[in-house]
Amino acid sequence: MPRQYPFSAVVGSDDMALALVLASISPAIGGVLVRGEKGTAKSTMVRALASVLPPIDVVAGDRFSSDPAEADPRSPDGPFGPHPDVESRPVRLVELPVGATEDRVLGSLHLQKALSEGVTEYEPGLLARAHRGILYVDEVNLLHDHLVDLLLDAAAMGRSTVERDGVSIEHAARFVLIGTMNPEEGELRPQLLDRFGLTVDVSAPRDPQLRAEVTRRRLAFDAAPETFAARWADDEATLTDRLAAAQKLLDQVLLTDDDLVRIAEICAAFDVDGMRADIVTARAAVAHAAWEGRTHVSTEDIRVAARLALPHRRRRNPFDEPGIDEQQLEDLLGDDEPDTDPDDDPEGPDTPPEGGPEGGSDEGGPDADDGPSDTPPPTPGDAEGESSPSGPGSGSTSTAQAGTPSRARLFTVEGLGAGEAGRRSRALTSNGRRVGARRPEGSGGRLDLPQTLWAAAPHQSVRRPRPGTPAGRVLLDPTDLRVAITEGRESNLVLFCVDASGSMAARKRMGQVKTAILSLLLDAYQRRDKVGLVTFRGDSADLALPPTGSVDIAARRLDDLPAGGRTPLAEGLLQVVETLRIERVRDPRRRPLVVLVTDGRATHGVDPVVRSRRAAGLLAGVETVVVDCESGAFQLGLARVLAEHLEASYVPLAEVTADALTSVVREVA
Repeated sequence: MPRQYPFSAVVGSDDMALALVLASISPAIGGVLVRGEKGTAKSTMVRALASVLPPIDVVAGDRFSSDPAEADPRSPDGPFGPHPDVESRPVRLVELPVGATEDRVLGSLHLQKALSEGVTEYEPGLLARAHRGILYVDEVNLLHDHLVDLLLDAAAMGRSTVERDGVSIEHAARFVLIGTMNPEEGELRPQLLDRFGLTVDVSAPRDPQLRAEVTRRRLAFDAAPETFAARWADDEATLTDRLAAAQKLLDQVLLTDDDLVRIAEICAAFDVDGMRADIVTARAAVAHAAWEGRTHVSTEDIRVAARLALPHRRRRNPFDEPGIDEQQLEDLLGDDEPDTDPDDDPEGPDTPPEGGPEGGSDEGGPDADDGPSDTPPPTPGDAEGESSPSGPGSGSTSTAQAGTPSRARLFTVEGLGAGEAGRRSRALTSNGRRVGARRPEGSGGRLDLPQTLWAAAPHQSVRRPRPGTPAGRVLLDPTDLRVAITEGRESNLVLFCVDASGSMAARKRMGQVKTAILSLLLDAYQRRDKVGLVTFRGDSADLALPPTGSVDIAARRLDDLPAGGRTPLAEGLLQVVETLRIERVRDPRRRPLVVLVTDGRATHGVDPVVRSRRAAGLLAGVETVVVDCESGAFQLGLARVLAEHLEASYVPLAEVTADALTSVVREVA
C-alpha cells in the first residue's frame, strides 16, 4: 500500500492547514469545514493530518479508545480498575461515507452472534471508532439528513446512545469533525454548519510557478512514494513535535477579560448568530497562541481566530456571498496592534516547512473561491423599458434583476415516491417511519428483527435442532429474514422552463420570475431539493441553471439572465426533455415537476406551432404546469391550448409575481 502524501508537502492551502492544526490542538473548537472546488487537495490534506498527530494513550483491549487518565471512562467494555493496562497508538482517521447506514454509524446488535449463539452483543459503529480521533466526511453537504441528525447529537453531547434491537448502550464519542465539500453540489444544512468550529475556502492557486510546484511534487510522489515521503520525514517529525508541545501548552495560555471583551465586540460587530461564535473564537485564539509557543493571547491570535470562526456564522441574506469583511476586522483590531511582539515577523507567525499551517497566500485565502472579482455588472436598461419582439433574430435584450426572495410554502409531488431522502414529498426511503416489513431483495435493507422472529415462530415445532444446540434457541432459516419498509420524505427536481422572449414583456416579468425561482430555491435548499432553469429566446434554448441545490451558484447564474427576441417554444421544450433525460440517468428515482412559464406563442422556425406540439408530446407522463403569462385586452389563449397538448395543469396568471408563481407550484404539486 503506498504511503500517504505528506502533510507538510501540500502547497497553497495555508489557511486549511492552519485550521486543521488548531482543531487538532484543541478538539473543543469543534472541527473544520473545508469548502472548495474539485481538485484542490482537500481530501489529501485531511487524510495526511492523522500521520502527523502525536499518538494517544488508550486502555489496552478497549474497543472504545478510553483515556486511562479519566477517572470514570464511559465505556461499555469497562470497568477497568484503578490501574488498567495502557497502550499507545496513532490517532485514528475514520471516514464516514455519505451512503453509510444508521446501523454502521451508531453500531447495532452483533447479528452473527445473535443468530448463531443467541447472544445479545453490541457491535460498535463509526462513532465509537472515531472517539478521541478524527471523523472525516467527504462531500458532507450530500450527507443524508438522518445521518446529520446523528452527528449533531453526538457533537452536542459528546456521547452516543443506542436504543434499538434489544441493545441499550451509551459510550463516549468525542471527535474532531472534519468535512469537505464542493459548494456547486449544494449547501450544507444550517444546523450542521454551525457545529463546525472553523471554516475555510480553498481554491487552486493562480500563480503559474505555484501550480507548477504542485504538479512537480505530485508527479514525484506518484513515481516513488517511499522516496518522496523520506524527503519530508524530518518536516513531518518537526510538525508532530510542535503539535505535541502546543497540546501541552494549551492549558497554560492566559485569556484575559480584555481579550474576551474584544472577541465579544468583534462577534457583535459582525452580527453573528448565537454565542457559539464567541466561544469558538476564544478557543481558537488560545490554540493559536499555543501553536506559536506563547502563554498569552495576542491581537494576531484573535485576528486569525475570527477569520476562521466567523465567516459561516455571520448573519446574511440567503444569497449573499460567504465570508467576512477583512477591512472591518482590521478596523476593530487596529487600535491594539502594539500588543504584538515587536520582534515578530511583520508578515505573520512562523510557518511550518513548505506550505505548512500558517501563511497569507493569496491563492489559499478564505475568499479564494468566491468567484472572479472582475464580473461585469448587470446590463443597464430603461426604467420602464421592455425588450422588443419585432424583427428576426434575437432582437434587443435586457437583463432584469430579481427582487427579494420570499418564503415559499410547502408543496409536494403527489403519490409515493422512492427518491433520495429529503424533506419534501412522501416516499419509501431507507430511513424513516416503519410502515411494514418484506423479504429482502439483494443486500439492501435494514433487518427487522421482530418481524424476522415472528416469521420463524410458526416453524419452530418442526425444525430439528442440531446436536449440542442449547435449549430454547430460536432456529432461523434464510426464508425467515425480513427487512423494514420505512416511509419518509424525498427530494424532488423542480425544473422551470421560462419564455424569455420579447413577447413576454420580459423586463418586468423576468424580474418577477427570477424572484420566484430564488424563493423556491431557498425552500429547496432547506428541503434538499434540486431546482433547474431552462430559458428560450431568439433562435435557441439554454440550460441557464443546471439542476442544483446550491443557493449561491443559482443566485449568480440568475442575476445576468437576459431577455428579448423571438419565441423558440419548441427548442425550449426539447431542452427540457433533454435535461430530464440526463437527470434520469444521473438520478433515476428523483421525480420531476416542470413549470412552463409562457404566453404560448411560437414565432421561430418553420411551422413553429406544429413543431411545438410535437415537442410537447415528448413530455407525456411528466407532471407539468403551464403558467399563462399572456396579458392585455386581446388574448389568443395559446397557453391553454399548449397545456392541453401537454396534458398539463393550466393556470392563468395576469401578472407573474413571486407569491403568485410559488402559489401555483404549491397548488398543482
